Amino acid sequence: MKKPFDKQSLAKLNASRRSFIKSTAAISASAAFGGLVPSLVHAAGGKPETTAAKLGFIALTDAAPLFVADEKGFFKKHGMTDVEVLKQSSWGTTRDNLVLGSARNGIDGGHILTPMPYLISSGTMTANNVPTPMYILARLNLGGQCISVGNEYLDLKIGTDAKPFKTALEAKKKSGKPVSAAMTFPGGTHDMWIRYWMAAGGINPDTDINTIVVPPAQMVANMKVGTMDTFCVCEPWNHQLIHQKIGYTAVTTGELWQNHPEKAFAMRADYVDANPNAALALLKAVMEAQMYCEDPANREEVAKICAKRRWINAPFEDVVERMKGDFDYGTGKVVKNSPHQMRYWNDFASYPFQSHDLWFLTENIRWGYLAKNFDMNKAIKQVNREDLWRKAAADLGVPAAQIPASTSRGVEKFFDGKVFDPKNPQAYLNSLAIKRLRA
Repeated sequence: MKKPFDKQSLAKLNASRRSFIKSTAAISASAAFGGLVPSLVHAAGGKPETTAAKLGFIALTDAAPLFVADEKGFFKKHGMTDVEVLKQSSWGTTRDNLVLGSARNGIDGGHILTPMPYLISSGTMTANNVPTPMYILARLNLGGQCISVGNEYLDLKIGTDAKPFKTALEAKKKSGKPVSAAMTFPGGTHDMWIRYWMAAGGINPDTDINTIVVPPAQMVANMKVGTMDTFCVCEPWNHQLIHQKIGYTAVTTGELWQNHPEKAFAMRADYVDANPNAALALLKAVMEAQMYCEDPANREEVAKICAKRRWINAPFEDVVERMKGDFDYGTGKVVKNSPHQMRYWNDFASYPFQSHDLWFLTENIRWGYLAKNFDMNKAIKQVNREDLWRKAAADLGVPAAQIPASTSRGVEKFFDGKVFDPKNPQAYLNSLAIKRLRA
């Protein structure tokens, strides 16, 4: 797939911006941002109904667009002068605060695991199964997650093939010791990746290993004390595990599915419905921040921002290398400028393809989080607001080459040979040997 944010398109955007500045005498506005604003023409659109929003985030590098939108002034640029970007302790806390909403000291939206807006909107993962309608406005990133294992398996140098891990786990269980795999939220992206990887290697995540929930920032500490044998999470926690000599990276999730969808930017539906202009302004700020994060020239600065106490609160050394696309797996394997590095804007990373939401819902049915007869298409029509993304892109003057022609990315292929055709999700589901379907 063509990468839309290449040097040529950047040069064209820069030329467009210079022309715009000359024609509108907007030089002072540009200079106010120190020349760091992405080279896009900003169409003001309607005045925001409110200048305030409370956006949550988890301490992960795929929340970087929210950090950058705040620190580089993108929210303010689009008239959202009272945005609070608030750290959440876990994805469960994010869910609970979304259900509360800012009117009850919760949050209006923010950085979230892509399936969560569906699990919250349907009431599947809320208290007393009471739905809280949500909208997905954008995808925040593609790829960038990892599956790590403890150093007790270092001699195996486990990779994409989990079969050797299966053998080792069976031996450990026979010795009377428990075996556990950690993810960050039931039905979330990390849960899907580690389950897919294990199942492809013959490990049933429901019967062969204990699957537990651990907040991202607590993964390394829990691995250190032996709580789990493997975990899936975003950075910087996988690299920190290596630096602390506790474990190593078995596989980047991009090796399972190249350029897979990951986190989303989502809002409570009532906020968007009551404040459509404000929601659009937030979305445009996030999209510009994604472009900023994507630029290789900015990656080290973005890593410094992420490492701050206010945001991730981790050593810069744990953040920077993988932010730049360089992966030391901790086994002697080193990949520079990895094709599986996180994408924030390239390869249509920001666009919320409906076909990707369909895959996540299909996988949630596979593992029994959603009923077999769950109406996926109806849910997508209610939750996925790619129409707002397209509106924001038009307002920003995003070139046509950077806007997908379809709401589907088409047929997706996985590392184990499985194929997901959005036109026939049932065929994909039928092809999977290990699954648990709710009756």
